[in-house]
Amino acid sequence: MKGKVVLVTGANGGLGTYVTQAFLDAGATVVGTSRKIQQSDFNNPNFTAVPAEISTREGAKVLVDQVVARFGKLDVLAHTVGGFAGGQSIADTDDATLQRMLELNLNCVFHILRAAVPPLRKTGNGRIIAIGSRAALEPGAGVGAYSASKAAMVSLLKTVALENKDKGLTANAILPGTMDTPANRKAIPNADVSKWVQPATVAGLVVWLAGESGKDVNGSVIPVYGRDA
Repeated sequence: MKGKVVLVTGANGGLGTYVTQAFLDAGATVVGTSRKIQQSDFNNPNFTAVPAEISTREGAKVLVDQVVARFGKLDVLAHTVGGFAGGQSIADTDDATLQRMLELNLNCVFHILRAAVPPLRKTGNGRIIAIGSRAALEPGAGVGAYSASKAAMVSLLKTVALENKDKGLTANAILPGTMDTPANRKAIPNADVSKWVQPATVAGLVVWLAGESGKDVNGSVIPVYGRDA
């Protein structure tokens, strides 16, 4: 990945930290973003922290413009931003929960895709990898707003793949099951974590899709369910 400029959204989150470090380990120049990211989050000269709010069109555009202005191009977008809410049936889900799920899991990816696709096209071999959820394909009771927002995200990725298939730009979605993160361990304290997906596994797949070996993978929805398949 040497010579590649990579933008990682949610770069200091539970999964984003692993994705960012994996790209740095592979030699990429990485711009990491989140609302509160700091330069000190990663001790690497190839890392640049850019705080941003990508839930708005303007925020996403300003972020991508900053990346291109500083580094001259954008080769890879790795989108790890997302959020979860559940525990209520659709009949009992309030408007605030629905809007929060749409903002985190749909609006953010729509805005960052719209901003990033033009510079990614210019490289002739741009890569987009977004992290979704198993719930996008296998919705469960009590997570209607979450599942629907993740399914919509998958639809966007497939659309981008179709619209850019003749421009050398690929777009793929990875759908993990429950990941072994501190937040999930706290939320589900009695679970058998040996069945959960390791964040490093997902991060490795992201880097592979971003590289030369992943050039023929486009419009794919890749399940990563660990031992809970």
